[in-house]
Amino acid sequence: MNFLVTGGAGFIGYHVCERLLRDGHAVWALDDLNNFYDPKIKLANVRDLQTQAKRFTFAQGDLTDRAGLNGLLGGVKFDQIVHLAARAGVRSSLEQPALYQRVNVEGTVHLLEAARLNGVKKITVASSSSVYGVNSKVPFTESDPIFSAISPYAASKLACEALGHVYHHVYGMDIAMLRFFTVYGPRQRPDLAIHKFARLISAGKPIPVFGDGSTARDYTCASDTVDGVIACTQKEFGYEIFNLGESQTVTLSRLIELLEKHLGKRAIIDRQPPQPGDVPITCADISKAQKKLGYHPRTSIEDGLPLFVEWFKRAVSVQ
Repeated sequence: MNFLVTGGAGFIGYHVCERLLRDGHAVWALDDLNNFYDPKIKLANVRDLQTQAKRFTFAQGDLTDRAGLNGLLGGVKFDQIVHLAARAGVRSSLEQPALYQRVNVEGTVHLLEAARLNGVKKITVASSSSVYGVNSKVPFTESDPIFSAISPYAASKLACEALGHVYHHVYGMDIAMLRFFTVYGPRQRPDLAIHKFARLISAGKPIPVFGDGSTARDYTCASDTVDGVIACTQKEFGYEIFNLGESQTVTLSRLIELLEKHLGKRAIIDRQPPQPGDVPITCADISKAQKKLGYHPRTSIEDGLPLFVEWFKRAVSVQ
């Protein structure tokens, strides 16, 4: 099959492209290489994918460029799209809310329209656990009310889920919305907590800890997340929403302890007040994904974090 992976040069995008290529598909990665973090990191991902397979093509482009999207989808007969591209990050969205709506919502509309006009019927879309907001019910279930978003990023992902339903209902497109929980692993973005903490601990610098360390996240190894994405590409659903998490929670304090253990170095804690937009806990009910996707995450944080640290140390050594 011919796959278009938007955001294909990023952290999760890289791993999805790699798996699709390994499964024998032809893959086009669309990415704008924006400066949210150093574009050299994404370019390194692209070069690595180019060395792995001849059936990989990189296309630099912007979701908000409607003509560019139409040109790309009009020039290649894509069988499916995996839509991962977005402006990410809760805290950054508080500083640039309009940018997040433009890229994430308007960009998704442009992609859905280009797909519709060019006959691409099946799209797998990355949503986020942030749509649950401050949810008193744990674990989070896909049928939970989701009207309590507390960041522009979460609001933008809610809008994308609604748009996906519209394009299924009106145009008959097959759309799966995947609510990712906190994904970690090799090639993780440098702004995310695990990578940021590892870098600071290694350098002997303080790590900012917002709150008392009791906030908890459903950390999900990238390989498990990719398993869920690939499973979605292999079935038709009409319109469905799936949680892709580990279904286990890890407190911030425990995460720091594990990083200290595997880095072999103590963390210096810079205690700060809780951040606006942060939710106290995320935890996925994955029973729906287990039943309909055969999704069974296999990597606990105790097993997955050493894989990240191994990659991190290797990456630091070649810088």
